[in-house]
Amino acid sequence: MTQPDANKKRRLHPDILKLGLVSFLTDLSSEMIFSVFAIFFTTVAGASSALLGLIEGLADFSASSLNYLAGWLSDRSGRRKWFATAGYAFSTIAKLILLISTSVVGLSIFRVIERLGKGFRGPPRDAWLSSIAVSESRGYAFGVHKALDKAGAVLGPLAAYGLLSWLGESRSTYATLFLLAFIPAVVSVLVLTRIPEHQGVAHERENLRQNWQQLSQEFKRFLIPAGVFALAYFSLGFILLKAHLLGFSVTNAVLLYALFNATCVFAAPLIGKLGDKVGRARIIVLGYAVYALINFWLIFAASQWEVVAIFAIYGLFYAIDESQSKAFIADLEPERRATAVGLYNFVTGVLYLPASLVAGALWIIAPEMVFILAVVLSLLAIVVFVTLRPRGSVEGSLHG
Repeated sequence: MTQPDANKKRRLHPDILKLGLVSFLTDLSSEMIFSVFAIFFTTVAGASSALLGLIEGLADFSASSLNYLAGWLSDRSGRRKWFATAGYAFSTIAKLILLISTSVVGLSIFRVIERLGKGFRGPPRDAWLSSIAVSESRGYAFGVHKALDKAGAVLGPLAAYGLLSWLGESRSTYATLFLLAFIPAVVSVLVLTRIPEHQGVAHERENLRQNWQQLSQEFKRFLIPAGVFALAYFSLGFILLKAHLLGFSVTNAVLLYALFNATCVFAAPLIGKLGDKVGRARIIVLGYAVYALINFWLIFAASQWEVVAIFAIYGLFYAIDESQSKAFIADLEPERRATAVGLYNFVTGVLYLPASLVAGALWIIAPEMVFILAVVLSLLAIVVFVTLRPRGSVEGSLHG
């Protein structure tokens, strides 16, 4: 391959950056809200930690419930933009609920309903991304997109922190925060409408059963360790509650959330390049191991500096899990990527519900039990992954 050809393959398609801008604006909006949600829900609105676990689990299930359907519809029609735009628009409209009610009921409805839009937009968008990113630099492309996505998640909490510091922690301040968060969400939808469609290959005559049968065996094997790991993946809200137990105020907890996102921004492109070089199977296992380490540390963490370090490392894990798992799936399933991403999100999302419910129940008994269970399940996921060794078309063996 000549040098110009090699440089061309490494170059990012401009639409990847445009889709990253859409995600940036959406996360700027969402994370202004989510960075304060867990503590606001329990300390200001007065909900219990058990109810938080239920709502977070339902929100994760909501986010995944439409994934398979959205992916199948996108692959069936070959359309990516229409489904992605519909999902982003639905999440934006759902945020209007917070302008009407900040009661426990209102907050619960918003948290669950807003995630439906996320579930509908994710698979078509990720298939869109994978189709315009060449395989040699696909991990980097997903990493850059995730970095832009989480850059909004850095600025969102910082904006929330500035507002809370300036106006104080009161219901009226939160109402102002929710109103301001609505603006970038609207802009993100407008930007998305300006990006040209990238049509995928249509599979017009496939029903859901036929669609499942056509998915690769490599991808189906990957669903097993992914499902085991999903049982360990409880809501980040419980780590924020741990920080609160160790003396962090709501305002300072927002800064921890920003730190986690900032680490993800810097780590995601680098992890993507590393995955392109050494193979994404190794990166997936690394993610499981880092998550086990984080939870092992949380069992014994007793100081605020430890919590700060944990949130920084959590950003590294998130960069791996959120971007490289999708790039890995694109390797495993080249033909029906929207369906594969949707099915992956659906399976893991269904399992997030019992994971968060169990975490909420164990938290009442002893918070440390939550983190112990996560360590055990993360290590089990590594064993299952190494045993099954799923690999994609450009992926080497984990031992190769």
